[in-house]
Formats: sequence, structure tokens, C-alpha cells
Amino acid sequence: MKHIQLDGTSLTRTQLAAVAHGATVDLSPVALASVARAADFLAEQVSKQEPIYGVSTGFGSNADKLLGAHRLRDALPGAQPSGRAPGIELQHNLIVTHAVCVGEPFAPEVVRAMLCIRINTLLRGHSGIRVQTLQALADLLNAGVVPVVPQLGSVGASGDLAPLSHLAIVLIGGGEAFVDGVRMPGGEALARKGLKPIDLSYKEGLALNNGTAQMLATGVLAVQQLEDLLDTADLAAAMTIDAFAGRLGAFAPEVHALRPHPGQVKTAAHLLQLLEGSTLANIPYHLVPKFRAWQPASWDTPAAQALGFDIGWDWVAFHQRHGREKFYRRFLPFRGGKKHQPQDSYSLRCIPQVHGAVRDALEQAKRVLDIELNAVTDNPLVFPDKADAAHVEEQVISAGHFHGMPLALAMSYLKAAIPVLASISERRLNKLVDPATNDGLPAFLIGNEDGTESGHMIVQYTAAAIVNDLASRAMPASVYSIPTSANAEDHVSMGANEARHVLAMVGDLGKVLGLELLVAAQALDLRRDMINAARELAHRSDAEGFASKVLGGPLPEAAERADFLGEVDALRAQLAETQAFQPGKAVAAAHALLRKRIPYLGRDRALDAEVAAAVALVADGSVLAAARAAWA
Repeated sequence: MKHIQLDGTSLTRTQLAAVAHGATVDLSPVALASVARAADFLAEQVSKQEPIYGVSTGFGSNADKLLGAHRLRDALPGAQPSGRAPGIELQHNLIVTHAVCVGEPFAPEVVRAMLCIRINTLLRGHSGIRVQTLQALADLLNAGVVPVVPQLGSVGASGDLAPLSHLAIVLIGGGEAFVDGVRMPGGEALARKGLKPIDLSYKEGLALNNGTAQMLATGVLAVQQLEDLLDTADLAAAMTIDAFAGRLGAFAPEVHALRPHPGQVKTAAHLLQLLEGSTLANIPYHLVPKFRAWQPASWDTPAAQALGFDIGWDWVAFHQRHGREKFYRRFLPFRGGKKHQPQDSYSLRCIPQVHGAVRDALEQAKRVLDIELNAVTDNPLVFPDKADAAHVEEQVISAGHFHGMPLALAMSYLKAAIPVLASISERRLNKLVDPATNDGLPAFLIGNEDGTESGHMIVQYTAAAIVNDLASRAMPASVYSIPTSANAEDHVSMGANEARHVLAMVGDLGKVLGLELLVAAQALDLRRDMINAARELAHRSDAEGFASKVLGGPLPEAAERADFLGEVDALRAQLAETQAFQPGKAVAAAHALLRKRIPYLGRDRALDAEVAAAVALVADGSVLAAARAAWA
């Protein structure tokens, strides 16, 4: 199993993801020396009866209350003293009263990431926690004890108090935890793994629950997923471009050099990489036939008859070409599946601009997360080695590093970006199934000769529903602060809600991309097979035979017939001279993987399992891995 050393300064998103999914940790001896120095300093200040926030005072709105030598309430008749000094009681009570989140528990990988982040930040040696307490937290993580942390309860300042208290309460033998997937009381979970509960010392409760670990953990795991989903979105778009026999000029490097947003440049280059080797993209317009419904007399051989579709073109008559003669010398006068226009719709042509903008939003989030991973986020901050300090207040400083606004705004940016990526994917999907926009493919990508079939009609409905849901969740939580702690905490970030939303939304984005891939694979089969069927007919027929696929030509006795057949033969000859048409190498590899799980839809059948399979191939990274292997 992978093992990662934490030192408070070098934790990466990749390492955190590894710990989230099972890697263990150990603690840097150099960092532990700093941890011990800060803890010893605090103990010394307590012995001097120095007033220190959260150590010898209450918390939040209780900060003006100094702790005494014992609890006054212990003098009440019948009182049962806790046996703890007030400073120790303060830390214990902080954890047990703050562990009040509600809702479904976070997934184990989120909780493990939270534990790892908390350990790493405490290793900086500015929090006052003891070495043995920090080691106990690492032992909890390494033993596979996963505290139950309900998802709702953090306002993102003072950090993620309530969720982090659910982590810490298990450390002291309370709360609940999962062990090997079984939910049980926290004390029992510790015993199962041979661990013992600890008693918290000065400031340790505050060190354990005052920080941004929930929002950071969920944000990092969301970003890790979104990085791959951006590449998957490019892949789905590339397959759709091949299915449209689209135009690649809009992705040329010289084009994007004129507006060099980094994400835009990267996306354009990625699309060209995915489409390398395609003979469908940039195909001459007139070579692309359009779909016609299959009929018993559609084809002249049994092999062609098995195709399940017919193809054709419309001929542009001589009297319709006036003023356009030069055009029809370059492009033959046949209207098939592709319109004679130099640009595709925005959902294809503007992929670099849209996907690229999302990439740039992701890069901003990554920058923020990378700083936060090795930041100290609790309060107050301990500076035991500040040589020129005149008073303890200059060495134990109350500040606001627990405030999650840097993360909250970064997550707000992603919340706005995710529906954008899903929306353009759904628009491409819709374009594929709509006969008014799919460039000569059948309606809903099914033959439907008898009017009995729906094909992929309702797949688009599902995508539309998800996109609407994502859009309705994109409202930034960070703009809506609700004061807490009797207005002592009068402005909060709501960053925990932001990051939690982003993590859930990323999963739904993957579903939309899976649906686009499902539909694009069907469209690609049809487009490739239709053009190749035309090519094969061109090989085995003469001009008269090929003319059977062209409507609008002059009658056999008409004077224009010979000229018409000459143009038909030019079309036939161009098709006969081509190699078999194929998608880009990476697109072909992804398509082949999809076809291992999801057969071509020749006739209506139940699609629920196939939709689930497409979504799963995106979620587990299989389809992206297949494409990456093809271009490696």
C-alpha cells in the first residue's frame, strides 16, 4: 500500500487523493519537533496564568470569560465534578457540543481526506497540539477508522467547526465511526483496531476542529474528478465532431494564438490530438450522403441490403446555378448530409472557448487549493520562537485563517462553470438527434421506417433534466452569509456548502458526458457506415447505377441527361478513389470500448442498462483511458 510522509509543507492534491483512497501516512520527525515546541510553550504560558484565547478563555462570544482554577458549579449541592481542570474541560466540551451535523454521512474518501488535511496543517507547529495527540489522529487514519461526519453543519468560518468535531469526537471515544464498512460507536471502533481514546490538553480541541478541512477535502476531490472530466468532455466533443464530419479550421493553432487564453489553447490542441487520423473531419461537403429510410429495393446486393438504411443526394439543376458556377466547379452540385457552409454551429466551433474557460476556472481553483493544502487554518496561531515579544499576545495571535472565503469563491467559480460544460454537451447531443440539425442523419438516430421507434429521443430528455438541475444549483452560497455565535462570527464564507455542492455536481456532469458519448457513438456508426456505403457503391457501379441515389436529375430523354451523368460519375469517381472513412485514432479507441459494452442500436430496445454502462465508463475513467492509450 502507498505510504505518504506528511510534513505540513509539501502535501499535494495527488497525495491527498491517494490517502483518501487508502494510502497511509507517517509524520515527519522534523515537523514533530516544531509541534512539540509549540505545545511546550503553551503549557508554560498556562503555568504562568497568561490569558490566552481558547486556552484560558472561553470561545467565540465567550472569549471575555477567563477560566478559573476550578468550575464554580462543582460547589453546587449534589454536583458531580468531571475530574478535569477547567482548561481541559473546555477542550472536551468544545468537541462534544460542536459535533452536531445532520444529514447523510460523507463518503469514506472525503473523511479520510479531511483527516489527512487536519494532520498536515497541525504539523506546521503553530497550533499547540501535542505530539501524542497528533500521532493518535494519524493512527486513527492509518487503522481505517472512518468517523461518521454528516454532511450539513458547517458555515465555513470559524472553519468547519461542526464537521471537524465529528472527526475529533471519535478520537476521545465518542461519536460514531465506520470500520470495514460497519457503522458503530466511536469507542467500539477504536477498540476494534486496538486504539485507545485520548484526553485533550490545552487548545487541542480548538486545534482539531478549527480549520477548513471539510471544504478543502471536498474541493480537492471534486477538482481531481473535474480534471479528468474536462478531458472526457473534449473526447465526447471530438466523437461528436467526427459524427458530424465537422470542420477543424476553428481549432487551428494560428487561430488560438490570436486569443491565447490558456484553457482555450489547450482545448483546441487537445481536440486536434483526439481527431488525429480522422478522414471524416474536413471531408468535402458533396461526398457526404444524407439518410433515407430503408426500403426493400434500396440496394443491389445482399450485403448492402443488410445495412438497414438508404442514402442519397439531391442534384442542383443547371438553371439553379446562375452566379454560382465557380462554386460548383469546386464543389460538385450535390446536396447530401452536409450543408455547403464553412463553419459549424457554436456547440462544435466554440468548444475551445467554452471548454477552455472551464479549464481556466479549474486552474484558478487548483491554485487556491494548493496553497490551502499546506496552510495553517486554526486560531489562535502560536509563535513560540518570536524573540522580541513583550507579551504573550504577540506570540499567541488571534487571526482569521479559518475563514473559508478563498476556497468559497474558488468553488463558486467552479459551480458556475460546471453547468456550462454540461450545457454545451447537451446541446451537441440534441444536435445529433434532431433531424433539422444533424446534417443528414436519421431522426433520433434510428431508421424508424414503420414509425414505431424512438431511438435516442429520451436520452436527450435525461441530459436536459440534469443540465437544468445543475444550473439551478449554481447559485453561489458564498454570497449569502448568515452570522453565527451571537454575532461574534458576523461574516462567514459558506465554503463548506460550496465545495460539497461542487463535488456532487461533478458527478452529475459525468452523467451528461456519458450520455453524449452514448449518442455520439451511435451517430458515428451511422455517419461512417453511410459514407462507406456510398464509397462501396461507387466501386461497383457506373454512373447510371450511382444515379439511382441522386434525386432531381433530368429524365433519361432530356438533353441535360448526359451532362448530369457526367457530374454523377465525377461524384462516384471521387468516392471510389478514397480510402475507407474512419474517425480519429483516439476517438476510434473510445468508440471501440463503448461498443464492447453497448451494441449499435439497430432497433428499439431497453436502454436503461446501456445508459448506466455509458455513465459508468465515464465515472471509472475507462473510456478516457482508452483514448489516452491510443494517442500515447
